[in-house]
Amino acid sequence: MPIFAAIKPNLYKDSVALMRVAQIVLAQPGVRRATLLMGTPANKDMLEQAGLLRAELGRARPSDVMIVVDAETDQAIDAANAGITGLLDGRPAQSSAGEAEQALPKSIALGKARHTDAAIAQISVPGSYAAAEAMKALKQGLHVFLFSNNVSLEQEFALKQLARSKGLLVMGPDCGTAIIRGVPLGFANVVRKGAIGLVAASGTGLQEVTCQIHALGQGVSQAIGTGGRDVYGEIGGITMGQAIDLLAADAATRVIAIVSKPPSPAVAKAIVERVERVGKPCVVLFLGAEFEEAALPARIVAVTTLYDAAAAAVALAKVGRYDAASLADDHQRVAAAEARQVAVGQRHVHGLYSGGTFCSEAQLIWRALGLRVLSNVPVDAADALADNACVASHRAIDFGTDEFTVGRPHPMIDMTKRVEQLAREASDASAAVVVLDVVLGYGSHDDPGAALAPAIAAARAAAQKEGRHLAVVSFVCGTEEDPQRLSAQQAKLREVGAIVVAGSTAAARLAGAIAVAAANAAATPDRREAAPSAR
Repeated sequence: MPIFAAIKPNLYKDSVALMRVAQIVLAQPGVRRATLLMGTPANKDMLEQAGLLRAELGRARPSDVMIVVDAETDQAIDAANAGITGLLDGRPAQSSAGEAEQALPKSIALGKARHTDAAIAQISVPGSYAAAEAMKALKQGLHVFLFSNNVSLEQEFALKQLARSKGLLVMGPDCGTAIIRGVPLGFANVVRKGAIGLVAASGTGLQEVTCQIHALGQGVSQAIGTGGRDVYGEIGGITMGQAIDLLAADAATRVIAIVSKPPSPAVAKAIVERVERVGKPCVVLFLGAEFEEAALPARIVAVTTLYDAAAAAVALAKVGRYDAASLADDHQRVAAAEARQVAVGQRHVHGLYSGGTFCSEAQLIWRALGLRVLSNVPVDAADALADNACVASHRAIDFGTDEFTVGRPHPMIDMTKRVEQLAREASDASAAVVVLDVVLGYGSHDDPGAALAPAIAAARAAAQKEGRHLAVVSFVCGTEEDPQRLSAQQAKLREVGAIVVAGSTAAARLAGAIAVAAANAAATPDRREAAPSAR
């Protein structure tokens, strides 16, 4: 089993660029794994845990790119290495006159000097350097979009304190998404401009809510990411508080929506108090937290799902009243039809997610239906899943965690791990329904529907061959204006028998309803045991 390892010295590439290179190389014949990481201690630890750390990588510095390729033959190794070298050593673009474009600035100070009207520095460097670069940007009077992770809480707090004193924002660290003045940063979707401003400590959650707002006919003024740890007690919601104040003062923003996993109690209290002082209608989603509706002012609407966050914001933007019951999706008819086709013993729902927020939302929805859900990112520590391939249970797996991404790009870019898991789902006699998310937009896979469709078709066919019906529920987080085009991706999934619904909340509700209906049907005395027919 040839494994090639090498160092590309003194070459920095951000994680998205390295994932893109890995994705291209993985498509070459005979390549099993391709990993490109900066030579930080944390990245070396990840390679060691994956069994990919080789002695020659020990001398790699944080400013070096570590390259590891696992392939079937030496020829495949050589071809992969040549491809990686070419992609990493690409020459500057040529102008129409045939001359090389002006060299990129080598520092934030030089960049600011060249572009004096610049307002934001987007930083994606190894974590050990990220805080220092962010500090330089703040001293240049720039807001910071900090894509990098592995920044300590102490560094994050210091950066955000300095930013606040200067009237600047630090979005991050580990901030994946934002839309500022119509410009997408990180992973973001193409949505229309409008009157709804968002603040989110959740990347895919922010993407889903902005896309649902777009689908419901409204638009986004600003979408400000904070980084997931901003709502920790140690940070105190500094960026979230600043962002709320900025949206309150923004004439283009008429409604504010807040999206986050549960903040610390002190931060949650401070955020609600801040929103109470704002004269604009506001939607608050602390995923998994509960509010006493009577304790909130009339202009603050507390919701429990991503869809409801979007729908409530749209209703408020139309100067209307939000009624969650009237906007809830009814999937009982579809669920009953699917449940009638499953065989005896099929009763479990399995979520295979690329978005961590989608995985959390699904767990909460399924728990509310009385289903105990195990997960590698459980909402309750007692429901931790140690081995996602072997346990017969309701499961929700986030494939974006380190255990799945060492040696692979993020699952929004590389579908391989979920494709492999889909094949295993077909042989699980207890699985009744599988849920798949597909995320479009900048930075995501160029054609995710085409990558997933053959695996969906194969899994359903394999289950049917064994006398079982495997329902596959999917949703696409995106818009028609995204490079991958929403309708085109939905069509590719429907063509292979997937049930495609409008969003993450709808997918979780439908899948949960199918699992409940399957369990109820199995408990019926005259439950038929005939093999399901193909749809």
